Amino acid sequence: MHAVTFQAAGEVAVEERPEPELRAPDEAIVRVEASGICGSDLHIYHGRVPVEQGFTIGHEFVGTVLAAGPAVERVAVGDRVLGCFHTACGTCVACLRGDYHRCRRGRTFGHGSKLGDLPGAQAEQLLVPSANLVLRRVPDGMAADVALFAGDVMGTGYHAVAHAGVRAGDAVAVLGLGPVGLCAVQAARAAGAAQVFAIDTVEERLAMAARFGATPLHLTEEDPKRAVRGATDGGVDVAVDAVGDPGPLELAISLARDAGVVSGIGAYAGRGEVPLGLAWLKGLSLRLGLANVIAHVDRVLALMQAGLLDPAPLVSRHMKLADAAEAYAIYDRREALKIVLEP
Repeated sequence: MHAVTFQAAGEVAVEERPEPELRAPDEAIVRVEASGICGSDLHIYHGRVPVEQGFTIGHEFVGTVLAAGPAVERVAVGDRVLGCFHTACGTCVACLRGDYHRCRRGRTFGHGSKLGDLPGAQAEQLLVPSANLVLRRVPDGMAADVALFAGDVMGTGYHAVAHAGVRAGDAVAVLGLGPVGLCAVQAARAAGAAQVFAIDTVEERLAMAARFGATPLHLTEEDPKRAVRGATDGGVDVAVDAVGDPGPLELAISLARDAGVVSGIGAYAGRGEVPLGLAWLKGLSLRLGLANVIAHVDRVLALMQAGLLDPAPLVSRHMKLADAAEAYAIYDRREALKIVLEP
């Protein structure tokens, strides 16, 4: 089969790989119909996340079940399914609490040996462990390029809002309007937020956030702090950092009201300086970490099916799997908001 593999920083290739085989009773094999290129894939592409040369990458997928082990009960051969970006065992202490994103035996698709040695989804076929937890049937009539959002990007945006406890009538700020940030804007509106402020520097993304019901604020051409404080009673109830960098996190802390919540859903790495003294003085709650997508996926799918969440406008290109190298280059140049690869 054909698969997209990491070669070196700034280089991916489409290579032949053996078709997967079932090895455990809880596994399934999926023929991939569509896979997405995600912002976290760029961390691999740039060499910031160590992945072995020749490893198959990608972690967002929709497809059809080709084979399933005897312990797989929630899906069957022939079902059209979507997958979450990581696996979970379902039996460890974290899983029994519902914290599937902290599973002690969890593995992430397409991220090399350091995150479970699980080949990725940018391929014609995919082996899926823990299929009862990872896979969901795609609702009838839902397009592949919409459904694949539930297992990662929309699930992550939803987590940023749900984990922060957004309630009806709240004011929310979202910093960074990549796909996750734009999904967080939608999720905040679906949760009943009365005001959503969307902050970025890219005009097209600000315009899209406005389409979703947010108030767009340009990071450098406007004064987000003044605008937010002028429109709220001291700041927002929840500030979401969808970038994953000390700078936006600092701004999120400054935008949150006293006793508010800062939800950091971006992928932070290394060390950085943030105003912890200000966070302490304001009595803020910091909610950080990987998204618990498995716990949220059924709610996210239901909201998408009802039309309350709609990722379709985020898809800017469909490209062939064979053209993955070009697709990554385009995505790296920020010439597309979301690229979906198809066989």
